[in-house]
Amino acid sequence: MGDARARLHAIPITVINPRHPAAEQARTDHHDHGHADEGPRSLGQPAPCLLFVGDTAISEADIAREMQFHRAMRPEQSRAEAARALVVRELLRCEAERLGLETQAQPLGGETAEEARIRVLLEREVENRAPSEDDCRRYFDQNPARFRAPDRMRVRHILLGAPADDVTGRFNARNKAEQLIAELEANPVLFAEFAMRHSDCPSKDQGGELGWLQRGQTTPEFDRQIFRLQEGLAAFPVESRWGYHVVSVDAVAPGEPQSFEQVRQRISDYLELQVRHRELQLYLLGLRERYEVRGLDVIEAEAS
Repeated sequence: MGDARARLHAIPITVINPRHPAAEQARTDHHDHGHADEGPRSLGQPAPCLLFVGDTAISEADIAREMQFHRAMRPEQSRAEAARALVVRELLRCEAERLGLETQAQPLGGETAEEARIRVLLEREVENRAPSEDDCRRYFDQNPARFRAPDRMRVRHILLGAPADDVTGRFNARNKAEQLIAELEANPVLFAEFAMRHSDCPSKDQGGELGWLQRGQTTPEFDRQIFRLQEGLAAFPVESRWGYHVVSVDAVAPGEPQSFEQVRQRISDYLELQVRHRELQLYLLGLRERYEVRGLDVIEAEAS
């Protein structure tokens, strides 16, 4: 078990409910890697197979098809994630077949027969434990900073608009924003007037007032920057997809701590998911001991 545990990387739970059925592969009696000598796929020649689960070969063509569901910065990483997903799916298929679950697994909704077998297998074999009240209370006491109402800020802004693909317009907008900031540092009372004269946002009619904001209420890039600001006039223009903003934070209201009763269900759901994920990883480690997996280590090494 120790060697298998060291070999197994974290496997996304999403592969347990595949968005498409796994390709059925012909079983092979060859356990060596002689298929690697077949070279690149060509007309009339099957794709090479470097990955095996037990006696089942998973071809490079299968991996290539699966890669579209595993986007990554590098193709090697996408290939490794796709290979892991296919290995997990085949491990579960083999075990469902060994346990004779075909007759017990009736598809629900739009499930395929394979998805139904995997669902029944996991319901039967992976314990689904709900955390106790003490577990939830302990997590709450150990992570007080996570359980607060959202921080809020009262914000005014002046938008100097420029499309994202207008290099000259963006340059001019930033220069104008810096000019307005310099003037406002000397005379802050002019903010509302400047907003009415220069802003490209409808809020200019209210002197640039955006009111009380909390995280997630504005575009992500603007949101990330303003919630790092201190109270007062920002000393630099804030960039967004719309252009550059002169920003004034007029008040900051830190989120109030939430009570255990307010967040108990959220904690319970989170802990239950964590426990299930851990139990699933242990279950897959056991399946890897029952059904030999060959070739995955090489694919993962190429992605590292």
